Amino acid sequence: RRPEAGPQTIGPEPLHWLQHCVAYADISDHLKRAVITAEDDSFTQHEGIDWNAMEKAWERNAKAQAKAQATAQVPAAKVRGGSTITQQLAKNLLLSSERTLVRKGQELLLTLLLEKLLSKQRILEIYLNNVEWGQGVFGAEAAAQHYFKKSAARLAPNEAARLAVMLPAPKRFEKNPGSAYLSGRTRAIAGRMRNAQLP
Repeated sequence: RRPEAGPQTIGPEPLHWLQHCVAYADISDHLKRAVITAEDDSFTQHEGIDWNAMEKAWERNAKAQAKAQATAQVPAAKVRGGSTITQQLAKNLLLSSERTLVRKGQELLLTLLLEKLLSKQRILEIYLNNVEWGQGVFGAEAAAQHYFKKSAARLAPNEAARLAVMLPAPKRFEKNPGSAYLSGRTRAIAGRMRNAQLP
């Protein structure tokens, strides 16, 4: 378990780390639904790996790379993934962030192992307690307190949707909270999340 809160000094600037792990029942169902909708809408159906999403991601990336090369864009188009919540948990807790085939293979094996050992509910609970939501902000409880001054259990649907939308690039959205993309995507997730199936 990471330290719950407080500044630590490493080098010239203090390092701030906010995290407080809470039980699955103490995280708003709105946040659970929003994260599943935004990150892995077939979370309760797959066995850790969504092969269809991965195939679509490979196709999108191949097209984007080809377009970048044809138009001499530098740098090449950003790679987009089809990772499930379980894959992200395996990567965040146990692996480096390097992008190699060996690392991806390790991620797939660990993902399958996590799915065998843990329930979907436990996987989602660990993920929500450890995912990064800003500079030094880890987990749903810290994020709810940091952005909305309330507990994770009390998040409203729109607040939950906003946090879910931040996940791919939390530090960027933390610095630009008025982003038009963030607002538009929040509305889209809020409109769809009632259909998300919870474990």
